[in-house]
Amino acid sequence: MRQNPSFAMTDVGEIRRLIDLNPWVTLVSQTDDGLVASHYAVMLDDTRDDLTIVGHVGKPDDAILGLGDRELLVVVQGPHGYIAPRWYGDVPAVPTWNFVSAHLSGIPELLSPEENLRVLERLVERFEGDGDDARGLYAVPNDAAFVERLERGTVGFRLTPTRVTAKRKLSQNRPAEVVETIIEGLTAEGRHELSAEMRRAADTRVRP
Repeated sequence: MRQNPSFAMTDVGEIRRLIDLNPWVTLVSQTDDGLVASHYAVMLDDTRDDLTIVGHVGKPDDAILGLGDRELLVVVQGPHGYIAPRWYGDVPAVPTWNFVSAHLSGIPELLSPEENLRVLERLVERFEGDGDDARGLYAVPNDAAFVERLERGTVGFRLTPTRVTAKRKLSQNRPAEVVETIIEGLTAEGRHELSAEMRRAADTRVRP
């Protein structure tokens, strides 16, 4: 991802927020047969306060990604969307696309079966929530033997990125009144996720 100083996002807290809110990522690896990509959910490592993430892939995906053997690129995609030129006012303009995204690169560390089980349990807890009908990884009719068989079909990993490129392009290069018009336009079209991200950035003057 080409970086632009005007849109660079370097604050670790902001990148952590992006990962936490957008856990469904793309994993990209370079192989002898060319680029390969897989899609999985990841989480921030709860034992760290940096950009380390943990996750897992199925063993068939690991066979092509080669986790632990080569560099892995993790693409995190946040809110994004089309920005119409009419929102810029009566001036020459073309459409653009606003977005928030991060690329994390490094060689993953493979998890032990015990660590992988903990990550799998955390993943289920995160997305099941705490509702009355939430079903944990070990909840009946699952048992420990079933979960352990499940774990053996996966490869867990921890990635502490050695290279990070993160970008928040939310019309920061436009006057405040234009940003307000864009936010209003997105809201009117029901594109609330992107409009809320732009509102947050505009109201809090989020650091790059």
